Amino acid sequence: MKILNNTVKITTPKKRVGRGIGSGKGKTSGRGVKGQKSRSGVAIKSFEGGQMPLYRRLPKRGFNSINKKKIAKINLDQLQTFLDNKRINPENLINLEILKQNKIINKTYLKFKILANGNLTTKINIEADFSSIAAKEKIEKLGGALKIKNQK
Repeated sequence: MKILNNTVKITTPKKRVGRGIGSGKGKTSGRGVKGQKSRSGVAIKSFEGGQMPLYRRLPKRGFNSINKKKIAKINLDQLQTFLDNKRINPENLINLEILKQNKIINKTYLKFKILANGNLTTKINIEADFSSIAAKEKIEKLGGALKIKNQK
């Protein structure tokens, strides 16, 4: 027994099963006689005695599309921060490849969308896959250009 900071810490020794009759946990080591639960390496996870298990009682939910495209979303205030930190050159055309090269967008993204959150103070030319209407208005208000790919 150890006394630390006026609290008593009691540690009980580990039960040593299968060490003789006198220990109280000898022979079958407290596992009973025969059956699946008496064997080693066997677990009956989520078995509820023949009652329908919980994971089968609950309804299936959701759907994961195998054709889902990963789309990166960039707000105007994030773009402005990158322009201020000189990670993006405002004179050049800003597109997905430039953003991937400068490690602004992860290389796993296949498309990106411009969103209008925040303010933009620099004139820029952007080529994006998607854009919100408000973002397009804000970019064109400053004299910049926003080109949407694959749009007629």
